Amino acid sequence: MYDCILVPTDGSPEVERALEYAFDLAQAHDATVQAIYVVSVAGYGGLPMETPLDGITSALREEGEAAVKRVEELAPADVEVETRVLEGSPSRVIVEHAQPDECDLVVMGTHGRGGIDRLLLGSVTERVVRHAPVPVLTVRVNTAEPEERTNEKRLAAE
Repeated sequence: MYDCILVPTDGSPEVERALEYAFDLAQAHDATVQAIYVVSVAGYGGLPMETPLDGITSALREEGEAAVKRVEELAPADVEVETRVLEGSPSRVIVEHAQPDECDLVVMGTHGRGGIDRLLLGSVTERVVRHAPVPVLTVRVNTAEPEERTNEKRLAAE
């Protein structure tokens, strides 16, 4: 059913939860995982003119390389992983790579923000869901755990 699963990463530890789903699906379908990190310097447009954007872009590319390398490190031995660090608008680049001739599924994390937070921060995941020509599996990556699971872990550690 799936030959290629696209997984955008921002390099955060929370994304590892979405990766678990992607790796499980890749193993079940003998699919390749394509991990991408999108360097977006658009948010730095308000910096003073003398600010060297090359240095910022270079640092962001290094961060991206580390993020996709982490995906490779976490991948099970039987899952093939391809990685790319790209530049542009994150949602647009993800949708461009989520084409049926390239990838069959997008698996990405969502923080589940709502209300004013979503309006102010925007949502890359929401834009991808609305525009991707392939199915998108969203995985909630909030760091807060239900109280009972937290208590179980604490008791197990004692």
